[in-house]
Amino acid sequence: MPDSSRDSAAGAGWRSQQPGSYRELMPKDVPRVFWLNPATLWRARNGPLASLFGDPTGTDRQRWVRAQLDRGADPDLLIRRDDPASYSFLLIADTGEGDDPQYAVVPGMLKAAGDTRFALLSSDVLYPVGSANEYGPKFFRPYRDYDAPIYPVPGNHDWYDGLTGFMRVFCRAPQLPESPRPAPLSRGWWRSLLWKSPDTPDDALLDRARLMRSAPSQAAELPGPYWAMDTGPLRIIGIDTGLLGDIDQQQGEWLRRVSRGPRPKILVTGSPIYVDGEHHPCAIGGGGTVDDVVRDPANNFVAAIGGDIHNYQHYPVDVDGRRIEYVVTGGGGAFMHATHIIPRVAVGGVVEEDFRCYPMRGDSLAFYSRLYARRLRMRRLFELTPEQASAVIAHRLGVTPVRPTEAPVTLRTRFVAGALGVARSPHHKARLRLPVRKTYTKVLSPGSATFNPPFFKSFLRLDVSPGSVRVRCFAATGMREQELDPPVEDEFTITLPPDPA
Repeated sequence: MPDSSRDSAAGAGWRSQQPGSYRELMPKDVPRVFWLNPATLWRARNGPLASLFGDPTGTDRQRWVRAQLDRGADPDLLIRRDDPASYSFLLIADTGEGDDPQYAVVPGMLKAAGDTRFALLSSDVLYPVGSANEYGPKFFRPYRDYDAPIYPVPGNHDWYDGLTGFMRVFCRAPQLPESPRPAPLSRGWWRSLLWKSPDTPDDALLDRARLMRSAPSQAAELPGPYWAMDTGPLRIIGIDTGLLGDIDQQQGEWLRRVSRGPRPKILVTGSPIYVDGEHHPCAIGGGGTVDDVVRDPANNFVAAIGGDIHNYQHYPVDVDGRRIEYVVTGGGGAFMHATHIIPRVAVGGVVEEDFRCYPMRGDSLAFYSRLYARRLRMRRLFELTPEQASAVIAHRLGVTPVRPTEAPVTLRTRFVAGALGVARSPHHKARLRLPVRKTYTKVLSPGSATFNPPFFKSFLRLDVSPGSVRVRCFAATGMREQELDPPVEDEFTITLPPDPA
């Protein structure tokens, strides 16, 4: 078993190592997504506009679903697979920036894929706006050698294009007609003045891109933007949380309907329910929450796995004597969201000792300190070693370092930790003094995009049997050593209830 980041700094990718072979998979002259570029922010403006002037996602989603049903989709948007009682699948999320961090995930993913029968992709297939014309280098090319179907659920960035690209690629759906114009001077009218219209798909370009994943064994067509899948002993339910992280009433009614019954279920969602030490139950239009559905013992959910936040987090929550595994798994290729800003965990009955994240907080702080040291040209002040970062995290949060360290906690390391968002004590949340995760617009990157490893990316492999599901989080650092033998950063087993039949 190779060293993980929990074993050594080398296992985290910090020590001098040979970069991996992932650049050989990339096209030449890759355009990189720079999130502080005004042109990028302008293309991704629909999220902030929806927050300010109302979100049309629910209405548009209902139009997409209605069109799919008219075209003959299953009334319950159900995918029926013939998988055996024991099988494996992958889960990745927040993938498609099309640059080094995304491609760095691929070699290790293929190594760990083995005999997996399919992959799920949870949230944000493409950045920045989900255009159908960018699927070639950002979806079909990176995963061309994964010889199995990929089933995604959309994230907020896929909705910046009105879901047009997602629906064309995965549902073969034609573009929707334009919506009726809102009443003059209404909130919708003001929104429409600045709203970004969907890109027109170039079908010839898309057909050429499809050739990269054209084997019959790779074929997958979704019934709609949300769906349910019966596979082996499980039902997997994928929901579409749109631009702002909620679902409309029609999707809520569908979710309650397909969640009924004793069959064990896993929820796959674009918006995680437990994240950064907080509970976000995900509102349903008309009342109730997605987490109400997940927690209902009659529905028999065993896990809820979400993307959107670009790291890995695991919260094993006790719900009236049943354990439900809540997971964040957004490390599939986009820029990294910090974990060092997560306070000492005490949420939903989960305490710090039960919690796992990747990258670990110390590695996250070291990553950001190096990044800001370079950008501010203040290396001597800002740059922390992984050992220094781990020590100051342990001091501030009152936790024991996972990797033992004898580095002293100094005035300088405390200053850097505070400036980069680490809490001053286990019971105090720091104000973020530099942008290490999101601004109020919820579309700006924390400025953490970097194109040199270690990247701290991750993906999941789930091994299903009649009585259990083994879940492993694998790291992808971009370094050759971890590429050849991906380390496991977290592992747990879900016990499935016996089949009532």
